[in-house]
Amino acid sequence: MMPLIDEYLPQFQFSETHSAAVKAAPDAILDAVTAYRPESDPFFRTMIALRELPARLTGKQRPEPFGMANFTLLERTPNGLVYGLIGQFWQADYGLRPVTDGHAFKAFDEAGTPQLALGFDVHQTPKGHRLTTQTRVFCPDRESFRRFRPYWLLIRPVSGLIRRRILGAVRKTAERG
Repeated sequence: MMPLIDEYLPQFQFSETHSAAVKAAPDAILDAVTAYRPESDPFFRTMIALRELPARLTGKQRPEPFGMANFTLLERTPNGLVYGLIGQFWQADYGLRPVTDGHAFKAFDEAGTPQLALGFDVHQTPKGHRLTTQTRVFCPDRESFRRFRPYWLLIRPVSGLIRRRILGAVRKTAERG
């Protein structure tokens, strides 16, 4: 079965994937994903505070720290969901562009501004289900690729750790019912 993220970002230059076994029904797992707020994780808050330090020092601080509220839920199906985010992520203030829905995400076409999709898919296994999360980034041109690449190399290890922490928290919530 094709992951839902393929509908929204089939082409990409940057990607990371993580998964975890979860002993719960797909709807309970996806409900736990949508309810989860990484802002409740002290590690996430610390990493975002470090990431946003340049913005605070230059006076470009966002009204609220970055979090899931910045993402747009593009679509949810019985076995998956995908969020979207558009911006010049290397900028101190993330250079975010508004995204109203899945159609707007697919239609977005601005030179110099990457798209990021964060997908979650649930698959049946012999012992329950496997929740897989994938992050993809598409840079529409050479300049955005050149600017995004060093940012990705810097944040990817932390991003991966955050994704694994999200999977662990979602698993606990879904299995508790």
